[in-house]
Amino acid sequence: MVGRQARREALFFAALFPTLITLSAARDTLVPGDRLEDGSSLVCSDGSFKLGFFTPGKSKFRFLGIWYNQIPVQTVVWVANRDNPLPDKTGVLSISINGSLSLSDSKGVVYWSTSPTRLAGPVAKLLDDANFAVGGAGEAGYVWQSFDHPTDAFLPGMKLWVDRRTGLTRNFTSWKSDEDPGTGNCTFFLDSNGIPQIFLVQGTKRLWSSGPWVGGKFSGVPGMRSYGVYNFSFVSNADEAYYLFSSRIKSMLTRLVAQPNGRIERLVWMEGEGKWNAFYSGPKDRCDAFGYCGTFGVCDAKEFPMCRCLQGFEPKSPENGNLRDGKDGCRRRTEVDCLNGTDGFVLVANVKLPDTSVAVVNEKMEAEECREACLRICSCTAYATGEMIDGSRSGCIIWSGVLTDLRVHDNGGQDLFVRLALADLALSPSKAKRRRVAAAVSAAVAVAVAVLVGLLLLGLLRGFVWRRRKVILGNYPNVKSQIWNQEITRSGELDLPFFDLAAIAAATDHFSIDSLLGEGGFGPVYKGRLEGKQVAVKRLAKSSSQGVEQFMNEVRLIAKLQHRNLVRLLGCCIDGEERMLVYEYMPNGSLDSLVFDKTKASLLDWGTRWRIIGGVARGLLYLHQDSRFRIIHRDLKAGNVLLDDGMNPKISDFGMARIFAGDETEGITRRIVGTYGYMSPEYAMDGSFSAKSDVFSFGVLVLELVSGRRNRGILHSDCNLNLLGYAWSLWKEGKGLELVDSLLGSPIHLAEVDRCIKIALLCVQDRPEDRPEMATVVLMLGGDSAAVAHPKQPEFVVARPRIAGCSTSIKGLACTVNDVTLSAVHGR
Repeated sequence: MVGRQARREALFFAALFPTLITLSAARDTLVPGDRLEDGSSLVCSDGSFKLGFFTPGKSKFRFLGIWYNQIPVQTVVWVANRDNPLPDKTGVLSISINGSLSLSDSKGVVYWSTSPTRLAGPVAKLLDDANFAVGGAGEAGYVWQSFDHPTDAFLPGMKLWVDRRTGLTRNFTSWKSDEDPGTGNCTFFLDSNGIPQIFLVQGTKRLWSSGPWVGGKFSGVPGMRSYGVYNFSFVSNADEAYYLFSSRIKSMLTRLVAQPNGRIERLVWMEGEGKWNAFYSGPKDRCDAFGYCGTFGVCDAKEFPMCRCLQGFEPKSPENGNLRDGKDGCRRRTEVDCLNGTDGFVLVANVKLPDTSVAVVNEKMEAEECREACLRICSCTAYATGEMIDGSRSGCIIWSGVLTDLRVHDNGGQDLFVRLALADLALSPSKAKRRRVAAAVSAAVAVAVAVLVGLLLLGLLRGFVWRRRKVILGNYPNVKSQIWNQEITRSGELDLPFFDLAAIAAATDHFSIDSLLGEGGFGPVYKGRLEGKQVAVKRLAKSSSQGVEQFMNEVRLIAKLQHRNLVRLLGCCIDGEERMLVYEYMPNGSLDSLVFDKTKASLLDWGTRWRIIGGVARGLLYLHQDSRFRIIHRDLKAGNVLLDDGMNPKISDFGMARIFAGDETEGITRRIVGTYGYMSPEYAMDGSFSAKSDVFSFGVLVLELVSGRRNRGILHSDCNLNLLGYAWSLWKEGKGLELVDSLLGSPIHLAEVDRCIKIALLCVQDRPEDRPEMATVVLMLGGDSAAVAHPKQPEFVVARPRIAGCSTSIKGLACTVNDVTLSAVHGR
């Protein structure tokens, strides 16, 4: 609409050619003489973003801003007049012939404007990346752009930037609140002092730092390398320093936002959920809070207390000897001695590098040169080496003065070498004397042990020769075992081959160490070849927590089960005190040996984990509903899921399983068996079990597969280590994607991940009746996440009133239970 004449012409043409007015409404430019009034808008050429007037929430004011155009939730990414709102709907945006933008009301009062330029034929255009830019007709570049004046949203293609020549910066500052886009007090910015790093501050208080850019990622965000859907760039030179990111998936809507609550969040739009989910947020835990453990303190979120002093340092406050409150930090026990050259270094591995505001870097210096340089500089307190900005060569970082903001990472951290005095590196003379005495005592003990071991080995050798003689002579069978085997076979209870001990001994090279695959609560498991097939032999140990009853239970159950996601039992052996089960061999071992191993977890990409989740779900459905019996496994966990050569999952270990007959759906036991962390609350506390107990265990297993972390159990003393509570607190805040294992490579199907988290939280709800049946779980896994019900807040986040000794936390429940005994049976 351009003046009254233009408005009359528009109405005339709209009557004759209705399609033309639609095209006109979708314009993306302003030229001198145009007026963008409240109620009108600009839309970029691909339709992704819209510029217009809006009112946030219950506010009474109007603002000019840019928001996503193709999603139902209005999400504003830029605001022009954020600190000078319009009181009514009379706002008008225009561009003058000198290229300046102006936002004014009906009385001509200007609420926002830009500086004039010398452009000929200025044009303001909303671009497809949400940048609103002013340029000249036929001229390259822009004289003004909204990307140079960001508000709270860091979008793909924008720069977090410092001009080292002029001091100009591009920072991102939160809204005051969800209903007030005014400049808030939380800002994230790139600090170019020392070695550039990103800070999140609230007022003048530093809340979080990214750490320096080392090895293609920020030291404080080691998972960046696994964010397969993003490209990251960092540039630092004499003129400027900047960080930017882009999305490899053009259709994926994503942004980084400074929130009013003092957090920085990387958000992704989930189309199926109709909401924004957090892919990353910081600070993500207490160790992520800047300088949480003070100077020379290091934070480890998996330890209690979380803070400890570096080697050679002690708490500054004597009353804070265990560093439960680390804000006072630590001090040296012994001052370094630069002049005499006796100082050395202690390695602090796998850490976020300390604050680099006062550090210096030499990108051409190798590791040994870096060490020598630190020793020559008397004020040097630590050094680190590694790939620098461009990732193509090594470099050296040297710190002088205090070390702050150190934390331990699960994976992806760096090595830091901290300078110490000789007294803190080596033993003192008195300690050395005690060490020599201890060594002498140890030597004497070693000799005695060697003699005993020799005698024991001699006895074992005699026993082995005797047993081999028995095999050669025909292996006279144990009469009682032979009769027992015949009775079972005759009764028709088992349709299963029995192998004799000699055959299995030969198949496993007489149970040699080289054949040993692992050991669990049942006993050792050996690899062997029997009748031309590779097999796994599970041998009941005499000290096993499982006995003959559990052995026979497993034989009876699994012999009659046939499903692609259940391990196949090939036969068994009973000879005297020997009891063994022979299974099909699973070349990729147990799931826990991969998913919780930092060096192997990368073998489980998201597609494989998704397939494992679906396979375990179908296996449980078969046990609960489709097999000849209704079977409750009672010990489903990562250690009892085996993987074949195609990484297909097979549920194993039925020693604790129970059969339900007829209409029976629930059982009660006074002997609680299973594994901490996987037991449902009603089973752990009351001994009550049902199919819903397995559903709970399945939910735990799904969260472990998504996160790559073990659940420490609802009875663990440290609430912060409860995976279930942590997953719930992230999901309810819309940050579920923060749970994703940092070792997962690309591609990651975000909708599938989100669906799995939601289903898992449904499965681990406290009340059995609130959990879905496995039939429903299988349907939900195969459908749209929008059809998945919303989980209720589980009681592992809220104290159970009937349990004594529980304390609540947003991340878990800590309990002391004295009235039940849990027999934790660990699988392979």
